[in-house]
Amino acid sequence: MKREEEFVSSKLARFTDRVVSLAQKAVVGEPAPAFQEGEGGYADWVIVAIHGLREYLDHTYRRLLDVLHEMHGIVAQLDLAVAELPDFTTVCTRKQDLEMRIWRVLLRLSAELHDLGDVQAIDATGMDRIAASHHYAKRTNYTFEAVKTTLLSDCKTGAILDIHCSMKQPHDSKIGWQMVKRNLDKLNILTADKGYDWWLLRQRLRAEGVKPVIRHREFGWHGIANNLLQDDTIYHQRSNAESTFFALRRKYGEIVRARTWFGQFRELVLKCAVRNIELSVSHSRP
Repeated sequence: MKREEEFVSSKLARFTDRVVSLAQKAVVGEPAPAFQEGEGGYADWVIVAIHGLREYLDHTYRRLLDVLHEMHGIVAQLDLAVAELPDFTTVCTRKQDLEMRIWRVLLRLSAELHDLGDVQAIDATGMDRIAASHHYAKRTNYTFEAVKTTLLSDCKTGAILDIHCSMKQPHDSKIGWQMVKRNLDKLNILTADKGYDWWLLRQRLRAEGVKPVIRHREFGWHGIANNLLQDDTIYHQRSNAESTFFALRRKYGEIVRARTWFGQFRELVLKCAVRNIELSVSHSRP
């Protein structure tokens, strides 16, 4: 039992080391000191790292800060003394103040921890959310009871390269191109189901040197013939994207708890980044 506890502690320490390093890189410019008296307060990277730890350990804000008070080594990796830890309300409030760019950069950096393969996949699902108030739903024109979540992932490593969230239900192919053009430097072969069957998407991918392996809708012989010509070995790697969704739900829960759209987006981006960091830690040696 003692040896197992030591391994878990070592894994947590390695996760903390990586999330701190990526959080410092995600903020603009030279990382600020972790804590400054007065108006300076806590550096943005400290708040980002603490949120990463919260997702990784699956604690409430209050519980996380209680636990950190007993984990002097982990707190030291945040360049803080235990007495300098922020109040849980500060951690909650500061998350909303951070630019969305920081969370997106954190996701991109977390994907770079992995040695990507030749095949990437795109897929979408709905992530259940805690119901927003009637007033907020009406004001923001909610049309979808779940957050429609699209992931671009690497089939070899399971790393999540990008995420798109929507409260409405735009066509998958249009979302697909938005995500693809942000990540062309990472793509070699893109596989997707027939929801992404759009001739212009295939044309744009080929023009950028990316091979599309996308199922055709079988409205007639033309679609059937095209599907028969596809490399099934490549296409069926798409199931890795479904496995990624399953892993996210199993580890981090099936419900998005933030009540605003921006809060829900931040929450999902952070979950994906934490998932990438956790995978890199699992594949590395203590």
